[in-house]
Amino acid sequence: MPRLNPYSEIEFVMIAQRIKVLSLGVQAQMLGFSGTYTDLFTGPPELFPEGMADQAKLIRGSYHAQNWDDFLHKTQEALDRVGAIAIPLTSSQYPALLKQISRAPPILYVRGSIEQLHMPQIAIVGSRKMTRVGQQNALGWSRFLANSGFTVTSGLARGVDGTAHQGALQASNGGTIAVMATGIDKIYPQQHQFLAEQIVDSGGCLVTEFEPGTEPFPQHFPQRNRIISGLSLGVLVIEAAVKSGSLITARTALEQNREVFAIPGSIHNPQSKGCHSLIKQGATLVEEAADIVVELASGLDRLKESLTPENPESKPVSGFDADQQELLELIGFDPVDLDSLSRLSQWPAARLAQALVSLELCSAIDNDNGFYQRLI
Repeated sequence: MPRLNPYSEIEFVMIAQRIKVLSLGVQAQMLGFSGTYTDLFTGPPELFPEGMADQAKLIRGSYHAQNWDDFLHKTQEALDRVGAIAIPLTSSQYPALLKQISRAPPILYVRGSIEQLHMPQIAIVGSRKMTRVGQQNALGWSRFLANSGFTVTSGLARGVDGTAHQGALQASNGGTIAVMATGIDKIYPQQHQFLAEQIVDSGGCLVTEFEPGTEPFPQHFPQRNRIISGLSLGVLVIEAAVKSGSLITARTALEQNREVFAIPGSIHNPQSKGCHSLIKQGATLVEEAADIVVELASGLDRLKESLTPENPESKPVSGFDADQQELLELIGFDPVDLDSLSRLSQWPAARLAQALVSLELCSAIDNDNGFYQRLI
């Protein structure tokens, strides 16, 4: 019998993840006709073409075969305990870039600032067994990139991941996102419990697709990696062995049409061999963090184009700092290339890149294939 009081859209998404016949691929296929999870379960049968009628009937039969109240109540209690919320794929709060990937997670459990999910992001990943140089790079590069206007996204793991989060936290107003392979209420590794709290308290966020209570099963880590790259404009691999989760993230990034950057290292360091392999396959070799800022500046156009009407672009704002104001005057309303701006400003590359990104983020300038033009 149909339920007299249907669940909310968020609750229907939670239920969908519990129905075995609803794989990610099937969910995407069915959602293409129903539009929402609510209509997937309760809408008129005519929503689906004749060839999918039996499948829709099977899905709805699984839904009506049990009472979901207890499961949903316990899930909400767990979210409330840690101050987290759920964002379904059908919500305007869902990150635009992530929505575009293949097998986008149908639901995200988020603790902390939702706004961070919509900021331009750079993923930083690497070895759990980082060297001293790898640690210095993870800390310094993430701090620089956060100060340049990018949210640093990583996986909260030991080694490079955790250090990248720490570097972003050291930035003057940088944000960081930790993508978890567990439930939102299960911090792994446990030694990063304090780091997780720092991320939330500083205005960053924790995010996962796994329902509360989910333990750190090995198969969840590769699955988690597609979210790290999917949220981001590009992925930086700092150190990685030839066989590592970081390379999985890099390969996923390439499949998602994201930029991949790799820092070279000693040929005698096993933790550099993964980076060298990526460079051989076409990843961009980077020697300083400013290189990434310049490369990703053009990628901001993709982020702007992907924003939905419900999640519009930021409007130009007043109150520019001295560097931004000076650069705006140099750019003017006629297109000017990066080399010309470098000569006119006589600024170091890092300073110029930071100012350009910050102006582009607030829609004060436009970047068209390397030519910058003032918009306000």
